[in-house]
Amino acid sequence: MLVLTRKRDEVIQIGDNITIKILKTGKGAIKIGVDAPGDIRVIRGELLETETQAEVVESPGSAQCKQGLNAQCA
Repeated sequence: MLVLTRKRDEVIQIGDNITIKILKTGKGAIKIGVDAPGDIRVIRGELLETETQAEVVESPGSAQCKQGLNAQCA
């Protein structure tokens, strides 16, 4: 992991087409802006964790596993 110290209005460049800019700093929080192409998904970490948990619960065999109908779940 690369750890950087940045001040307001400073930028971090990732590759040729992703830019992260520090917009505002405050007590215990910062506001950042991410400029990336539309085909690159940008999502907050806590939402990704929630989404991953939802995918496991909603996977095609999960209802069968809960009911004990699928031998692969055992």
